[in-house]
Amino acid sequence: MRVRVFYHDKCFDGACSSSMFTRFHRECITPNATYEYHGLVHRAGALFDEADFTGDENAIVDFKYSSSPRITWWFDHHLSAFLNDADRAHFEACRRDPVGSMRRFCDPKYTSCTSYIAHIASTKFGFDTKPLAELIHWADIVDGAKYETSKAAVEMAEPAMKLTLIIEATQDPEFIPRLIPLLTEMPLQQVLEQPFVAPLLPPLLERHATATELIRSRAEERDGTIFFDITDFPLEGYNKFIPYYLYPHAIYSIGLSKSSFRTKVSVGSNPWTTSDPNKMANLATICERYGGGGHARVGAVSFAPDHEVEARAAAREIVAELRARGPQG
Repeated sequence: MRVRVFYHDKCFDGACSSSMFTRFHRECITPNATYEYHGLVHRAGALFDEADFTGDENAIVDFKYSSSPRITWWFDHHLSAFLNDADRAHFEACRRDPVGSMRRFCDPKYTSCTSYIAHIASTKFGFDTKPLAELIHWADIVDGAKYETSKAAVEMAEPAMKLTLIIEATQDPEFIPRLIPLLTEMPLQQVLEQPFVAPLLPPLLERHATATELIRSRAEERDGTIFFDITDFPLEGYNKFIPYYLYPHAIYSIGLSKSSFRTKVSVGSNPWTTSDPNKMANLATICERYGGGGHARVGAVSFAPDHEVEARAAAREIVAELRARGPQG
């Protein structure tokens, strides 16, 4: 059997989810299956190409819902898991079907998709997750921004943080598919030491230092909200905790950046804020107004690369809304 796994590309949880699903599927569903990996990105326009769903089974993990009949497995944990009401209705119909309910799963209460797959695989299929405790632990920390301090998040001493840096920066379409199987086969430090991984880290650490200084020079904090625009700087990604490292008392951060395939409005909240979480804005809901989404505490909106004007207008509206809430959230 040939299984194609579609995952949130350039995302630590996306890669870990793919690896978790692969090991679960191999051990509990089809021992002799072969696996292929295809990254998905949030962008303006269609998110899926039906022609890519060519496996005997096709799985989507850590990404939005597809109602395609070719999708046989789907796992997600985002509040904004559905592109439209029709997709949500299709999912609910599948849940009512005795067969479909075994294959499509969504629960926003889970911090990472990796931990959610582990839960479903263990409770419904008898999968042993104990050997994967390190991976589940770090997927929750990375995707849930559960670092003890902003210093830990930005200075990146742990192997998981270094792997995240590499995963988010790679331009090699073969790198993450090559990495995915290793994540559930060996400790993360050993993954980091692999010959095709280790040489990538030093230049990325240097670029990370450059990004930190760039954001320091561009960011403005007012009324508890940080804003910076780095669309004129060729940067495919940056550590999303840098703003809170620089402005530890801020509540929200809005960053406007540009990559080869999109102009992105990143909307986040400070994981270490002392503000009352019940009074804070739901950032997924805000981003959904502009065609984006995410979690209650972090989200994003993607525009086409040449739609900078629209992206900048959306960013300014979001900044104004959050600053109007004041320094208490």
